[in-house]
Amino acid sequence: MRRLGRILVAVFAVTGLVAVVMVGLGVWAAVHVAGKTEKDVPARAVVSLDLDAKFRAAPDGDPLAALAGERSYALRQVIEAIDAAAADRRVVGLFATLGHSSLGFADGQEIRDAVGRFRASGKPAVLFAETMGEGGAGTLDYYLASAFGQIWLQPSGDVGLTGMMAESPFIKGTLDLLGIKAQFSARHEYKSAIDMFTETGFTAAHRENLGRLMDSWTGQMADGIAQGRGLPVETVRGLLGKGPFLADEALAARLVDRVGYRDAAWTAVAGDGKDAEDLDVADYAAHLDDPKGVKVALISGSGAIHRGESHHGFDADTDFGAQTVAEALRDAVDDKQIKAILFRVDSPGGSYTASDTVWHEVKRAREAGKAVVVSMGNVAASGGYFVAMAADRIVAQPGTITGSIGVFTGKLVMEEFWKKLGVSWDEMHRGDNAAMWSANRPFSPQAQARIDALLDHIYADFTAKASEGRGIPPERMDTLARGRVWSGADAKAFGLVDALGGWHESLAVLREAAGLKPDTAIQLVDFPRPRKLWELLADAAGGSVAERRQLAVVARTLAAAEPLLARLSVLAGPGNASLRMVEPERVGP
Repeated sequence: MRRLGRILVAVFAVTGLVAVVMVGLGVWAAVHVAGKTEKDVPARAVVSLDLDAKFRAAPDGDPLAALAGERSYALRQVIEAIDAAAADRRVVGLFATLGHSSLGFADGQEIRDAVGRFRASGKPAVLFAETMGEGGAGTLDYYLASAFGQIWLQPSGDVGLTGMMAESPFIKGTLDLLGIKAQFSARHEYKSAIDMFTETGFTAAHRENLGRLMDSWTGQMADGIAQGRGLPVETVRGLLGKGPFLADEALAARLVDRVGYRDAAWTAVAGDGKDAEDLDVADYAAHLDDPKGVKVALISGSGAIHRGESHHGFDADTDFGAQTVAEALRDAVDDKQIKAILFRVDSPGGSYTASDTVWHEVKRAREAGKAVVVSMGNVAASGGYFVAMAADRIVAQPGTITGSIGVFTGKLVMEEFWKKLGVSWDEMHRGDNAAMWSANRPFSPQAQARIDALLDHIYADFTAKASEGRGIPPERMDTLARGRVWSGADAKAFGLVDALGGWHESLAVLREAAGLKPDTAIQLVDFPRPRKLWELLADAAGGSVAERRQLAVVARTLAAAEPLLARLSVLAGPGNASLRMVEPERVGP
């Protein structure tokens, strides 16, 4: 009876939520976007882009957020829209606003590349910023802005070109005070994720690792800004780290072109006449024809890698469930219409076994005759690199965090901590290592020997597969591995990736790998299919696995409303025992 009651409550809750969504989306669509067709693109349009908005990995977003006025973009759709706008005679310019972007370094390079291609069409690309700093670093923001042909800065704003820093917390002292002992092991010295528990500051290897990455990023920024602004790279290097610059100082240093307000910046791209209309890049993308051509499967793996299915929700991109991605790869192989596979990876790593599952399916896809090209996002490290290294080709941005070929595991021992609290534990076990993962005792010598054997095996497996996949001798691969991260530019120089670039370059590489002509039209097909709205409702409800399954059954009864909901959604637009390969770090401009 209680179970029936929960199901009835779920029915009423979901029904009410869907009703609210349908009414809200209907009103919003009727007022703002009802009846949109390609003819709605103005004869003279300026495509606008809010670089402060959230950028998602997946195209399908949150219709409820759209109703609340929260703008978000799918990165790939923005790139495709900017490229289409460059060739569209109805589009007379590109206008962007920027304050503090949430884009990662590599994704920022993706936008910069697209803006550069747009400018090559001869159309103006203007950026307006109220400020690029105001208490923050602003360095990455300015690097992004420098791709535009003209930069406007509000008189009260500043350019926070303060440089780059890396910082990590170290809590060993806190653990010591609490009586908690960290027992972690890694392969090898550059696998620094465990250092926050075992050290009080950067080790020599950790400092060397981050220093190399920061040097590469700083050089890329200096070169990009110099090219975008037409300044000598030595001048830019002299300015990097000297900010923040007041508006007049930025103007004198040729970091910006004009000091003024948004209306004046808009006039600079749209002209004095009133016939040029503002068209948000997401709205423009919605008017583009669905691409036709050779079908290529698009499979995305974003976030920490784990076993099982990917999780979905309104408030975040899909995470990286190995079962979901592996099934998508198998389905793409079995689909006779699919010519090749484009695998987009943006992950800091995760479970070794889950990563190995996906690696195997990538290898099987190649053996089945389907070319596989990996396009790396902001980070493809550790497990994120593991899943990529069997592909025919790997493409990364110069700023993509790449590599971290290594592994770690361990636990926090709470034995002394419990004594301080007056808590006592008792236990019974059968088997010498039955309690090895208990937080109430340290690893025994026998247990530690098994840990070392596991880590050695995983590291040997990781490096051997990387060596085979990349055609790099084992001794050389070990030098490049050892838990070390590289920028995409360094990874290209060392043979860990094949080419530099983003979506645009990855498609060119894919055509080559699949034996297609350079001008072959490509139609990207999502695998697995995008989630339906009612499915997102079921996932977003959370709860236990059993409760989610119950709610999923309830939600499926609403499938009759799916066509309307789908149409309105389009109109809305814009465990201690685990062996981990994830590498958390805060490095940024």
